[in-house]
Amino acid sequence: MDWGERRIGLAVCDPTGTIASGLDTLVVHSPAEGVRRVLEAIAEVEADSVVVGLPLLLSGERGEAANAASAFAASVREASGLPVHEYDERLTSALSTRRMHERGESGGKGKGKSRVDQGAAIALLESWLMRLSHEARRAAEATAGPDDPKHDGATQQDGATQQDGAGGADLP
Repeated sequence: MDWGERRIGLAVCDPTGTIASGLDTLVVHSPAEGVRRVLEAIAEVEADSVVVGLPLLLSGERGEAANAASAFAASVREASGLPVHEYDERLTSALSTRRMHERGESGGKGKGKSRVDQGAAIALLESWLMRLSHEARRAAEATAGPDDPKHDGATQQDGATQQDGAGGADLP
């Protein structure tokens, strides 16, 4: 989810963890309402875990918004009993806006901002799923023997070869 004090963008993935799709953006008036409505969405899609975007500063440090998102994630974790992961969401709104412009859509006020938040949640979930896939590949390579095809020193992703050690940084 792309958490905000007024709007919460939501996305869900298919059972295989391959495709992220947007859900309706929630418009909320308080943190308690936000938690309640997120719990309703979790129940509706039968989620088994939650990823909350952590709006870190460009420097990678936590600011007020990241602390508030983390507190919201803790509330959802406590109320749902599910694993709730916090994941760097820097630039997901910018990516969402760019994707909308490429499709000829507006990201302005009202519904446009809700679509930006929904798109940011999709971008966040896509990034999270890619990270999980990358970690699974690296774990498979680590357990493979030198003659195993899984242990070739490189992994294929999106048509490009990545050498061992490539990938995103973990959260602080």
